[in-house]
Amino acid sequence: MPRFYPNIQYSDCWASVGDITYYHRNGVCFFRSKPYTEFPGTAQQLVRLDLHRRAIRAWQGLDHGTQMIWRELAGPVVAHRPPFDNKGHISGYNLFVSAYHGFAQLGHEHIPEPKPFVPFPIFCLDFGGSGVVGDTDILLGFRLTLCGTDEFSRYRVIGKIQFEVPGHGRNPGKMRNFLSYSVPSGTVSDISFLVQDYESVWGLALDSYQLHMRYILLDTVTGYRSQYHTLSTLVVVR
Repeated sequence: MPRFYPNIQYSDCWASVGDITYYHRNGVCFFRSKPYTEFPGTAQQLVRLDLHRRAIRAWQGLDHGTQMIWRELAGPVVAHRPPFDNKGHISGYNLFVSAYHGFAQLGHEHIPEPKPFVPFPIFCLDFGGSGVVGDTDILLGFRLTLCGTDEFSRYRVIGKIQFEVPGHGRNPGKMRNFLSYSVPSGTVSDISFLVQDYESVWGLALDSYQLHMRYILLDTVTGYRSQYHTLSTLVVVR
């Protein structure tokens, strides 16, 4: 790597300037160009990226007083990330963006109003079976259990779904978002996900698949989303 030589203006350099990064090795300063590649992304990833950019712009467009309300509401909200010790909390920005994404997943993208975070009910999904719809789609059926609420229809389930070769493990990068096809109606409800063109989505044409899934509850009133649970099972198509 090229070495940086001190001169009359600069005796040493650190960090980055433009596309050049300065670093030290054994007390000697070197520099290199920062690598840059265009993010290719799948069509779905690019759609999510555009959505996230709109969410950021929406936050930046809020007046300071409204941002402070979001920050106050975020105070007691536990972060949905490791180490899951209930000690980490999120920012008002994160709470706003979460709500923005949640409403967008419901097909109602808009700037959300600040609302308190309501604890989610205890929930779990049990796989109930599958059925091919037409020649290209598959309907996945589940039994949803909700405990600790009487507002069942307030919630929808979002499944991050991956079809894989039987016996193979999950890959979060291959998971795709699907909104539950039906709305919960009681403590125990039958819900389903319609996975369209499933062979093309994962590039696999098999008689059976390993289904990997991360699922969360989405609050249709606030747009907020719960912690995720995981599920893996075998799905027989033919």
